[in-house]
Amino acid sequence: MLEVTLSQQYQISIPQEIRDLLNLQVGQKFSVVLKNDSITLVPQPSIQSFRGVLKGANIHNVRDRSERV
Repeated sequence: MLEVTLSQQYQISIPQEIRDLLNLQVGQKFSVVLKNDSITLVPQPSIQSFRGVLKGANIHNVRDRSERV
């Protein structure tokens, strides 16, 4: 288990091992989730990481606006 210390400016450094494992980049944004007494940092993916995610998607059986309720 890795340990970090909260600085006087209330900052925490993410250890190199974790940054490499998650491929974190300088300036990347995180969502902060508080649950009970636990803080979770969730990296927000960049819009570029979604490029090509729908490539080859089947769009032939998509409902038309007239079929919506």
